[in-house]
Amino acid sequence: MMAAMFLFAVVRQQQPAIPATADTAGGRPCKIVIDSVGRQGQQADVRPGETNVFAGGGVLAHCEGTGSTLAADSVAWFAGVRRFDMIGQRYLVHIRDTVMTLDATTASYFTGQERLEAHKNVVAVNRGTGSVLRGPNLMYYRAAKGVRDTLEMYASSRPTIDYHAAADSAEPYIIVADRVRFKGNDRIWGGGQVTIDRSDVAARGDSMHLDQAARSAVLVGGPRVEGKGPQAYTLTGTRIELGLHGHDIQRVKALGNGVATDADWRMTADTIHLHLDRKLLQQAFAWGPRDSVRAHAVSTLTTIQADSLALDLPDQVLTEARAFGHAVSTMKRDSTAKQHSVAKQDSVTKKDSVTKKDSVAADMDWITGDSLTARWTQVTDSGRVKKSKLRRLIARGSAHSFTHLYGEHDTTTGPSLNYTRGKVIDLLVRGDKVETVVVTGRADGIQLEPKPPAPPDTTKKSPTPAATTKKKPRP
Repeated sequence: MMAAMFLFAVVRQQQPAIPATADTAGGRPCKIVIDSVGRQGQQADVRPGETNVFAGGGVLAHCEGTGSTLAADSVAWFAGVRRFDMIGQRYLVHIRDTVMTLDATTASYFTGQERLEAHKNVVAVNRGTGSVLRGPNLMYYRAAKGVRDTLEMYASSRPTIDYHAAADSAEPYIIVADRVRFKGNDRIWGGGQVTIDRSDVAARGDSMHLDQAARSAVLVGGPRVEGKGPQAYTLTGTRIELGLHGHDIQRVKALGNGVATDADWRMTADTIHLHLDRKLLQQAFAWGPRDSVRAHAVSTLTTIQADSLALDLPDQVLTEARAFGHAVSTMKRDSTAKQHSVAKQDSVTKKDSVTKKDSVAADMDWITGDSLTARWTQVTDSGRVKKSKLRRLIARGSAHSFTHLYGEHDTTTGPSLNYTRGKVIDLLVRGDKVETVVVTGRADGIQLEPKPPAPPDTTKKSPTPAATTKKKPRP
């Protein structure tokens, strides 16, 4: 008890007098008061008016006039630099502030700067939000009147943060980075191989900035965002912005070289904007400046290219795509059509064959217009997996189309070739084939029917029985 009173007197007389104010949370600088010393304490006079103090055996202390407490196996007070060292030998150092709790093997508190440095086995908990930081070190700058108005924290050597936006039971984001910086309870910066994970999303980038007050986050340096689950999606770009609503991500936006992929489609554009609700993808938008790469979407057999694109994806199910500005859509022919094409190519001479590029282009159905609308329906394959199948394509404004039309009953000949122009062209697709073409508004075009099969050659003599009878061997 005498050692505790002695240390209290030494530490207190070497700190400047502070007027009585509110609790530490209100920004009051900490004036350390030693409550108890388990074994012994001693002092060392450095120069007149400057005395260092040492104590061990278990030391308890608090910040005068507050509820903040400090506990350590041993402590040391260095008056010249106004530093209070805490060392945990058998037990970790425990610091309990009204803003946070902190455990570590060693900690140093600089009273003049209101700065706390902790090292080894650091675990810091934000008492307001429940966020937790674990790592090898932490530098904590307390908010104190006349020093700084907002708390700040720095950590390096890849700390792990369980981040909560508010004090509730929602699932946290797990953030890992080479180094992180906090300002207040709502702003985080991360640098060096940043990862952000939760059960529904995974994000990667070289650097990250999270601003909960602005409801936004930014990833740069090879950023990548992936949705998790049976209907996963992926988005990459030069820069990715996240729009937050509480704990959930509502939008994911790629700026520059955007590429978005899903089980049923792939989209590329200068800018891609994904909208989510209930952790599922609902809509996708793509656009860019005129001198950039045009928005481009690809599904299993269909491609769409335009100045801008919009995809409707209720609960990540592709139902409709809208394309605006010089819109073009191409459709691959199905396997049956390819077999007809191969059979036909085998029947022509090498001299009459076309180049591979021209052959691929000829096998494509396409439609263009000022705008396009594509609609899909859900079908179940042989494995009972639901997939989106193109059902309808509509072009509006200076519409053109080129399609392969197959006879309903006769499959011995190839398809007819149809080229159509009009104000509006409506293609009905069934089984990966164009079934009907409907044109409105000054329609014109041309249709080429397939060449009928050649009649059998009646002039060719059939082989005589003698020519086909084998000679019997001699006995």
